[in-house]
Amino acid sequence: MKKIDPRFAKFANKKSNAAIKEAFKQEKRQYKKERAAFFEQKKAEAAAKATQAAAAPKIERKAAPAEQMPLNKYLAHSGVCSRRDAVAFIKDGKVKVNTAVVIEPGYKVQPADVITLNNKKITPAKNLVYILLNKPKDYITTTDDPQKRKTVLDLIRTATTERVYPVGRLDRNTSGVLLITNDGELAQQLTHPSNEVKKIYAATLNKPLEKKDFDKILKGVVLEDGPAPVDVLAYSDMKDKTQVGIEIHSGRNRIVRRIFESVGYDVKHLDRVMFGGLTKKNVERGKFRFLTEKEVRNLKFFGKGKK
Repeated sequence: MKKIDPRFAKFANKKSNAAIKEAFKQEKRQYKKERAAFFEQKKAEAAAKATQAAAAPKIERKAAPAEQMPLNKYLAHSGVCSRRDAVAFIKDGKVKVNTAVVIEPGYKVQPADVITLNNKKITPAKNLVYILLNKPKDYITTTDDPQKRKTVLDLIRTATTERVYPVGRLDRNTSGVLLITNDGELAQQLTHPSNEVKKIYAATLNKPLEKKDFDKILKGVVLEDGPAPVDVLAYSDMKDKTQVGIEIHSGRNRIVRRIFESVGYDVKHLDRVMFGGLTKKNVERGKFRFLTEKEVRNLKFFGKGKK
């Protein structure tokens, strides 16, 4: 008999196709059998654990207490004001908890407490709303006015049913970017002096700004309530030096107007063109739009220290 080369031995006794198919079927049957046995074992183990758990003694546990929110935070989350303004309302005795006046901002509100501000019941807002308004002149940035003057909320009546309020203030004769929201935490972050949120204004002066006064302002003037640092100052039009742009991070009352007044200029028109990265681009005067999710995230980043 002819000897077979070891290199080709595996081809010497080649099986028929039928034999190969049968072997494959046997292997497949064995695999299915082992798989079924594995899952049956897992079901049995799970049933045994369930039986043991049912037979085990019941352990009674007290329900975890609901989170207790400080009173000033509760007011802010109710969309009536910022946390800073909430402190003032509380200390002025305008807030009651279950009919009793509470003047401690850190008072912990219980889930069953009824909170009123100026005798009106308030509850935390469920839906957070963020509105960018291009404020026109002759509107004041308050939620209501005893003198019945026009407020910025009159311009966004159709925007939301939630109770919202302006973040910071623009005086009656100042126009431009204004954020309106019911997010008290964000309002607190954006208005807190330590966060130094950037604001840019376009100002029209009553006369051309001279170089010596330009330098004084840029160096930093001192007002009645302290120094007023300016980050950037520039002429908007070199041919018309009554038009200037100014960037600051202070949020003090009438700060831009007072800066120019301190060196002998009156501001005839003032427009805020940027606040914390928000601009009035594509928003006509007196109109509004909702912020995008990305803008809200960016604002919260600004509120945590981005200058």
